[in-house]
Amino acid sequence: MCELLGMSANVPTDICFSFTGFLHRGGGTGPHRDGWGIAFYEEGGYRDFRDPHPSIDSPIARLICDYPIKSHVVISHIRQANVGTIRLANTHPFTREMWGRPWCYAHNGQLEGWESLPLSFYRPVGDTDSERAFCFLMGELRQRFPDPPDDRDSMWCVLHGLCEHLRRLGVFNLLLSDGRYLYAYCTTKLVHITRRAPFGKASLSDAELTVNFEEHTTPNDVVSVLATEPLTDNERWTAMEPGELLVWKDGEIQQRLGPLD
Repeated sequence: MCELLGMSANVPTDICFSFTGFLHRGGGTGPHRDGWGIAFYEEGGYRDFRDPHPSIDSPIARLICDYPIKSHVVISHIRQANVGTIRLANTHPFTREMWGRPWCYAHNGQLEGWESLPLSFYRPVGDTDSERAFCFLMGELRQRFPDPPDDRDSMWCVLHGLCEHLRRLGVFNLLLSDGRYLYAYCTTKLVHITRRAPFGKASLSDAELTVNFEEHTTPNDVVSVLATEPLTDNERWTAMEPGELLVWKDGEIQQRLGPLD
């Protein structure tokens, strides 16, 4: 299985601390040696870095740790290939445009019968179940909402229903964003933590690194981190429920949708 990492913050924030622990799982403390990627939304723009090689050995990954890119939303992924060859085209996160915005997606899990998922506007570049599911998801949303919906709740409900449909095909843990909202859907494993004042110290589980967030934040900062498994060993992380969709903005949960069955 792959692993996911996401962040939602109310101020531009770097993810160097969490990413340092995360990249060690890509061939160091974990078996996810088949590629990695990370995407940042910055001031209305978008950039990503992807590499089909293990993150633990990647000079690009070390660049991310040393270069504190500040963002409101981040999505990252480390891959343990089960469907599709090891190559750049199959490396998450994937991106497509909708409503004039870049949508970023990463998936953890494996789906049965994914080849039969109907496609409309979008086509995969690689040959993974993950990207096929992304193209299906985005196409269904675009068909139902040709223009950006005024009613966000209705779109969120449709998105949740589509995720529930994909969950019936297997394991479908998802991180998805348009740069404004971060969507997290859980089938098996996703945990989250929200850090706010009073800030304290945190220690990584996968690397010998401790940070005192009080030295790097203001009293008004709110930063939430999501991951497949907790990244620190001295903090309390909250596990999502199977079938649950969480909508995040500025580090806070805006909507919580539970399983439909």
